[in-house]
Amino acid sequence: MLTLVLGGARSGKSRYAQSLCKEGSIVFIATASPDADSEMQARIAKHRAARPATWMTVEEPVQVVEAVTSAQPEHALVIVDCVTVWLSNLLWEYRAMTSNAVEDVVLAAVDALTVAARGRDVIAVSNEVGSGIVPEHPVSRLFRDVQGFANQRLSHAAARVVLVVAGLPVILKDGPTRSERRTEGP
Repeated sequence: MLTLVLGGARSGKSRYAQSLCKEGSIVFIATASPDADSEMQARIAKHRAARPATWMTVEEPVQVVEAVTSAQPEHALVIVDCVTVWLSNLLWEYRAMTSNAVEDVVLAAVDALTVAARGRDVIAVSNEVGSGIVPEHPVSRLFRDVQGFANQRLSHAAARVVLVVAGLPVILKDGPTRSERRTEGP
């Protein structure tokens, strides 16, 4: 089952998502790509250091659905951190396409992620970017729009949706995860 954790920049959403991981096998899918950006390299190093050494980390900037589907063991809880960076990577990957075509391709990938999350416990971390000003540049507006549509699709498919504001979780939607349903009685 899918849990969606939303929040603004530095809202505490990643920390909150990680706090949901109690025991057992955890597969962390990191979507950031350091490239030559020294600031991003430092952020990635800080995030790596904050994760428990027992977690398996898969660094996958584009093929996130495949990473979720192939994560082992099958009963592992999977964290995708973060959807926003993944969407940005997809927009870059398909930048030669028209805006409508790239939106279709990216949202199809988001739909595929929701399908992949049906068979296992997945926590997806995503930024809420629609509460700010309208971006000046068309590419930025496309990103903001696709991010908003993606969050809507993820929240619709999710059993749980949590908005993290200033480090505080606000439950928007609450349903049992797959592992909780297994432990419940009839």
